[in-house]
Amino acid sequence: MKSALQIARAAYQPKLPIALRGALKAVEGEPTQSVADQEEVQKLFPNTYGMPYLKFEPTDEAMANTQMNVGVILSGGQAPGGHNVISGLFDGIKKLNPKNKLYGFLLGPGGLVDHKYMELTAEIIDEYRNTGGFDIIGSGRTKLEKKAQFDKGLEILQALDIKALVIIGGDDSNTNACVLAEYYAQIGAGVQVIGCPKTIDGDLKNDAIEASFGFDTATKVYSEVIGNIMRDCNSAKKYWHFVKLMGRSASHVTLECALQTHPNITLIGEEVEAKNQTLDDVVTYIAEAVCDRANLGMNYGVVLVPEGLIEFIPAIKKLIAELNDMLAANQADFDLVSDDHKIDYVLAHLSDENAAIFRSLPLSVSRQLALERDPHGNVQVSLIETEQLLAEMVAKKLADWKKDGIFTGKFATQHHFFGYEGRCAAPSNWDADYCYSLGFNASMLIAAGKTGYMSSIKNTFKPVDEWVAGGIPITMMMNMEKRNGEMKPVIRKALVELGGKPYKYFVRHRTEWARNTDFVYPGPIQYFGPSEVCDRPTLTLTLEQE
Repeated sequence: MKSALQIARAAYQPKLPIALRGALKAVEGEPTQSVADQEEVQKLFPNTYGMPYLKFEPTDEAMANTQMNVGVILSGGQAPGGHNVISGLFDGIKKLNPKNKLYGFLLGPGGLVDHKYMELTAEIIDEYRNTGGFDIIGSGRTKLEKKAQFDKGLEILQALDIKALVIIGGDDSNTNACVLAEYYAQIGAGVQVIGCPKTIDGDLKNDAIEASFGFDTATKVYSEVIGNIMRDCNSAKKYWHFVKLMGRSASHVTLECALQTHPNITLIGEEVEAKNQTLDDVVTYIAEAVCDRANLGMNYGVVLVPEGLIEFIPAIKKLIAELNDMLAANQADFDLVSDDHKIDYVLAHLSDENAAIFRSLPLSVSRQLALERDPHGNVQVSLIETEQLLAEMVAKKLADWKKDGIFTGKFATQHHFFGYEGRCAAPSNWDADYCYSLGFNASMLIAAGKTGYMSSIKNTFKPVDEWVAGGIPITMMMNMEKRNGEMKPVIRKALVELGGKPYKYFVRHRTEWARNTDFVYPGPIQYFGPSEVCDRPTLTLTLEQE
């Protein structure tokens, strides 16, 4: 059974940049180098380092009748538009040769290793055009980083006569794609590997990747719900709503939602880190704004908190870094300790400075830091209920101020975390077009014989006719970082730039948003209507490129 919206969206035909609508040629630019640690990265990727940026341009020459089978993997967390990347890829390879086949590996990279796959036919693809989610083939978080995995994957690629593999994922997934491309090039496997930039967090971007897909849709979904909460807040006039938003490593989602909705308080993790603020500094900042509005007779408001705020606080970031290293080095011993004594074990193995900070945290937070680890052995910051922690600490400070006669208002709170709600929404028109273009463009990169490239669509703040299609070497985005106690090549995350136009615009307006009730109610994603309503990019992208 399909909803009325699903039926209507199935008829939507995503728009393509002019260069991808007919015959095209690949124009190479200057050679590239990694963003940092050039010698180390080049040494690890001798076959795929230094390749040029690529741009597709229309041509009068006929396209080659390229015959090839292609595999596709959805990797990591879901993001709106993934199905359109696959449908664009499918249409692209069928345009090159109707005999070409597309195989989807099931439940992420693990499907490649375990030889679990399905052929994606036109009938299947048509069921998923312009829909949210990754359910066409499922996703997973298996890391492709070992030779045995690469070799096992190659067996099924050769058995299916697959000449190219497209990995749709975030920074970690595309790092894996680059490692795989390098290995297959090194052994002469004859398999190309192309990446596509996915993450609603918005931290996979650079000069050639203006936005990761899903960010546009997710921030519009979150902004709609924040707007609804603001309307409720402004109606009841009795609660402070603390809203935590997705984004462990960067605050792009929080900043974009702030630009769309004008909350009273928005915390930007990158600013907290740059100013070397403590947890008490952050709490005091919120409490002062609450106090200021109370003096104006307004005991209500909205606070936006990025998911990774705790990790941006320098003292706690330093604590987490030591925790990660210590537990990586002592994992076997730590696993033998009962949960009741794990905190004592941690305290005994930390430096005096970090042990003191660890003791100062509420017990619920210290337990989460000690007990909850992700597959890479790192602290699972997303599980820390930062919004509730801040609300409780602000309440305590205001209670102290009330005793001293500083605060005379009321302070009642509500807590929210918007995360999964935005990951599988039906893509906005912008994401539908962008994702379809990324997938179609990936097929052209394969036809051009490229490997170790990421599909790139630029100029996306303008109408689709003016978008620029091409590719960027994945090695260009890399640097060396410590992961699980070892230095490894990874794609560098793009953080909120404190010198950038979106952040500066926010800073110019946040004082008036804090004191006044200047809420904006964006409403739901608009799929139908005038272009300025339906096709608009995020305010972040607009401000960055204006």
